[in-house]
Amino acid sequence: MGRVFVLQARRAICTVLLGVLGACGSDDNASPPDVRVNDVPAVVDEPTGMRYDREFPALAYSQRSPSNSVAQLAAQISDNTITLDFDPQHGYLEALLDALQIDPASQMLVFSKTSLQVEGVTAATPRAIYFNDDTYVAWVPGATSIEIASLDAELGPVFHTVLQSGSTTLERRLGLCLSCHDSLSLTGGGVPRFITGSGYIGKDGALVAHEGWILTSDRTALRSRWGGWYVSGMHGEQVHLGNIAVDSVYDLEDLESLRNGNYADLRHMLDTSPYLTDKSDIVALLVLEHQTTVQNAIVRLNWDFRQGREFDIDALVGALLMSGTPEFSARISGTSGFETAFGQRARRDAQGRSLRDFDLETRLFRYPLSYVIQSDAFAALPQELQRELLIRIEAELTGRSAQFDNLPGDAEARLAAWEILSATRPEYAAMVAAP
Repeated sequence: MGRVFVLQARRAICTVLLGVLGACGSDDNASPPDVRVNDVPAVVDEPTGMRYDREFPALAYSQRSPSNSVAQLAAQISDNTITLDFDPQHGYLEALLDALQIDPASQMLVFSKTSLQVEGVTAATPRAIYFNDDTYVAWVPGATSIEIASLDAELGPVFHTVLQSGSTTLERRLGLCLSCHDSLSLTGGGVPRFITGSGYIGKDGALVAHEGWILTSDRTALRSRWGGWYVSGMHGEQVHLGNIAVDSVYDLEDLESLRNGNYADLRHMLDTSPYLTDKSDIVALLVLEHQTTVQNAIVRLNWDFRQGREFDIDALVGALLMSGTPEFSARISGTSGFETAFGQRARRDAQGRSLRDFDLETRLFRYPLSYVIQSDAFAALPQELQRELLIRIEAELTGRSAQFDNLPGDAEARLAAWEILSATRPEYAAMVAAP
């Protein structure tokens, strides 16, 4: 999940979220080991200690224990209230997804060598990523570990490994993962973040052209997204960089002829039998990029504010309002069932409306306010900061302000978004109304 060692560089290039964890190879016939939780608070992979502890001492990132879903699962394993079943083909993958309430329909497949498991990832054997609102799980066929990244409301992204054989541990990881999953890892002053990216990838999973590599967000044009990823689902005449694995950089001379898509599944492209589904769902990919964009903005603002640094509140307001996200020119639809699974977690108002409702005709969501505003991470922001965010959001959605002139949807959809939030989180409306 984190580092790319294609050029043997210390400065790693990351294309996918989740930590740099685990190594390659495992015995598929190994008997399931006992699952236990590592008693050590964290594994610090930096000889000089965590830079965060020096630059952001108020957060105490490496000293504090996470309190998110992964930490809760670790506690349940530790006190033997839950047992993870071991499957000969997938190891603990299915048990983890079930315990963390992650639907397999969220599966996305990425074939770029962007983790320590470089030997196991190619176009023929991609890494599978599964996610829900706050947790991301990655699995590679035959690998000795499963990688987990999760959002802690106070700490931000936290990284763990679950070993697939031997004396299995659920272990928090720090320095090695965060050498990539840091917004300014080379210069300092950065904070933990999730990463998605797009580039030109060879059939062996290696990056063939650095010039085409970009970090992506929900503001990235579709035609530039998903290089190094498989993409299933329908998107009309819109193009992207998914499903393209080349032999050499010279194949890119006629890039437009390589673009392909609108597939119900991926069985014609690779052997999908080792995976939980034969999909790498386009709607899941779109939601992933939106969700991580907003989560990263929450973490950046939270860390800067708590440490007393200069902070940019507009960055999070814009992310929550989906400012600058591209319009779709044709309907997009997934084929994995992800859309249904995603909607089942909705908070709905009396009219049945939810911030999770999809549009998929001209934009991702029907209402231009991110569902991430209903998350624990937003609720954990300092109250004075939270109130200022909500005041600005309410002003934009009700038309009393127009600081952001590139918001999706019309005035009716924006007003509906504020009504939905007011109904489903009335304490937020009360904050705005308070004198």
